[in-house]
Amino acid sequence: MSNYTNLPAPSPEQGLNRYMQDIRKFPLLEPEEEFMLAKRWADHQDSDAAHKMVTSHLRLAAKIAMGYRGYGLPQAEVISEANVGLMQAVKRFDADKGFRLATYAMWWIRASIQEYVLRSWSLVKLGTTSAQKKLFFNLRKAKSRIGALEAGDLRPENVARIAHDLNVTEEEVISMNRRLSGGDASLNAMVGSDGDATMEWQDWLEDEDADQAGDYEAKDELAVRRELMTEAMDVLNDREKDILMERRLLDKPKTLEELSEKFGVSRERIRQIEVRAFEKLQKKMRELARTRGLLETS
Repeated sequence: MSNYTNLPAPSPEQGLNRYMQDIRKFPLLEPEEEFMLAKRWADHQDSDAAHKMVTSHLRLAAKIAMGYRGYGLPQAEVISEANVGLMQAVKRFDADKGFRLATYAMWWIRASIQEYVLRSWSLVKLGTTSAQKKLFFNLRKAKSRIGALEAGDLRPENVARIAHDLNVTEEEVISMNRRLSGGDASLNAMVGSDGDATMEWQDWLEDEDADQAGDYEAKDELAVRRELMTEAMDVLNDREKDILMERRLLDKPKTLEELSEKFGVSRERIRQIEVRAFEKLQKKMRELARTRGLLETS
């Protein structure tokens, strides 16, 4: 299940159109075929069966990933994270429960993307408490519940109501509302769902699963990840930190060409430094997590 080197991979350099064309060549599965493939994977760990289930749902992962374009993160990275969630869903899918893989996978895909969003924003945009994380993903839902969907700043009484409901300060509500409806206006763009343009991009972020929301609130994962990331950044030299921040953690990430001119090296060299720095950061974060008993050893 870990060997997916032959999967199409989105690339910032070649754009997303080529990737979308590549994944359309994989056929969708009929219910009976999907069931048999799932049984082959569950009973015999048939990697070919798992591969077919993953590739047939790459379009679903990409569609969900597009709902997170308002965060200024590299879209190729968001899609890659969506695919990670998809693979986890296939690994755990139980066809005997009677529902389709797409229904099950969408939750894993969203969870994987949300983790990436929180991880990427943690250094520069978000606070560290579970309450702030809850506010990040549920502000629009809270506004809708009290009929406060007007553009611009919220009325004082609505700010107070939302702050109380989500257990955050009024200042945090005002700040997050301005961030999501102002600086990231694309979150409020209307999008279609099966031809019905009645949703906003931010709707994709709402977590309607009560147990999952409670789990987010109970575990202050963001605070832990922020602490680990901040400490792990020490393994990078100044150039690596600069390139990683400007390529992955800015509202509008710098292009390879821009950084090539800034550092006086080739675009390919910038890409190599970025990839190496990200790998070093991930490795150090895993080491720190294992040391603190936050990650099981494998």
